[in-house]
Amino acid sequence: MSSPAFTQEPELFRGKLDDFEIRNGNHLVRLARDWREVEAALALRYKIFYEEMQACPTAEMAMRKQDFDRYDEVADHLLVLDEKIGDGPEAVVGTYRLIKRDAVARCGAFYSAAEYDLDILTSIPDEILELGRSCVDFEYRNRRVINLLWQGIAHYCVNYDIRLMFGCASLPGKNKDAHTLPLSYLYHNYLAPARIRPKALPERHVDMNLLPPKEIVEKDAVKMVPPLIKGYLRIGGFVGDGAVIDEQFNTTDVCIVVETKLITSKYARHFERQGFNLRSI
Repeated sequence: MSSPAFTQEPELFRGKLDDFEIRNGNHLVRLARDWREVEAALALRYKIFYEEMQACPTAEMAMRKQDFDRYDEVADHLLVLDEKIGDGPEAVVGTYRLIKRDAVARCGAFYSAAEYDLDILTSIPDEILELGRSCVDFEYRNRRVINLLWQGIAHYCVNYDIRLMFGCASLPGKNKDAHTLPLSYLYHNYLAPARIRPKALPERHVDMNLLPPKEIVEKDAVKMVPPLIKGYLRIGGFVGDGAVIDEQFNTTDVCIVVETKLITSKYARHFERQGFNLRSI
């Protein structure tokens, strides 16, 4: 992947949501508008995933100080910017990578397909959206910024008529025994209905049904569930069948599935109270 691919295809940044912005104080959320802003998101991802969380970069990633793969060229990149810093790449403090079905057609499969059998999801005739590479700069990990990201995702889902979102979310570390309690808790309380339940690939499948329900102390289990996964669960999210060890990122992954009707209706009501039509922002 290289930036010239984007300078030759500026239409990738000319979607119907180009002018979409949501503000809260000096922070705003919108889509990346040029390759420089995408590169700022890649640099933020490197800072968080590789320098802070100790993932294992390739030699080229380490040289460029960016986290990247082939999906970045077809994805939409949702950004949170701090206008006290600026209004361009230098101001990017949070990001989410969004991949729709038409975009992934150019890559052959969704990113999560390397870990999960997604046929049950890709067979859905409506639009689906893969979420990934979520990160926020350490100094900005607060409710305001996280809510802005979710408002941006809700706006995106409404405009593109997204029915279902999915993606891998992580527990830190590769020792599955250390995650016995939270994995069991997720399995017994949030396993997706069969009609939308992706399964870990057989060769990568890590059983999540490790403890019987009677042995799960809920308050202890909840403490061990990372905030991002808790956020998905709060908006009606489920988990797929089986966890997966991600060697590169030093994590234990679960597949999250969210039907969007809850998140879109919640944020639609929020905007309507403020006098906006979410579809026309």
